Amino acid sequence: MSFFQLVLGLSFFYLSIEAIEFQIRNNENGAVWIGIQGNPGHAHLRNGGFVLGARQQVSVYASDNWAGRFWARTWCDGRTKHCLTGDCGNRLECAGAGGNPPASLAEITLRGHGGLDYYDISLVDGFNLKVSMQPFGGRGDGGRYSCRRAGCDTPINAYCPRELQVRGPNNYIIGCKSACLAFNTDQYCCRGAHAFPWTCKSTDWPVNYPARFKQWCPDAYSYAYDDHKSTFTCRNVRVYRIVFGG
Repeated sequence: MSFFQLVLGLSFFYLSIEAIEFQIRNNENGAVWIGIQGNPGHAHLRNGGFVLGARQQVSVYASDNWAGRFWARTWCDGRTKHCLTGDCGNRLECAGAGGNPPASLAEITLRGHGGLDYYDISLVDGFNLKVSMQPFGGRGDGGRYSCRRAGCDTPINAYCPRELQVRGPNNYIIGCKSACLAFNTDQYCCRGAHAFPWTCKSTDWPVNYPARFKQWCPDAYSYAYDDHKSTFTCRNVRVYRIVFGG
């Protein structure tokens, strides 16, 4: 085999296993640390994390059957590698570790049931930054949740109830906890006797916190047994853009 044939063959190989581009953008005025975690059996892209400067965008590539989540880590210390929100164990590259809540999540499963991509924005782990995910070049059915931008565009930290607030330097509100994280009860965490959709209804909670999150960000999941209307689908997408902050 000639050198040219080898290079050509490797090029086709990498194109086939790295078919989907994720354009990840930071719309904040300062740096954020990106966290990426593949679902079981899937790679942790870029070994799970990197620094993204203010107004910077980078592309990360995945196989076309990848599944996982993206989040932003904020208020990170370059010396200790610790972040006040979304931390994954005092490291830059999360390498399989998830983000410590609160953290706004962008989740996706490529080529899932029926060959569709399934993607959503989740506030189940609370909120730290605005986030959106948008497909480009896909094919859908024209519905509200088909090949459309999914996002949480409300600065929830500004409206977060006092009992859910996470405060950072200068007493600044840097995150908004989920009710589960704040109170750690079976009812708020949908566990024990409340571990089923029919026994864990936020309308029965002492305070219906998910209703507030849903009001702020209607297209995002607000708790474990939120309705399924926040799942978006698309087909034949080659590029997804994920934007944090702004």
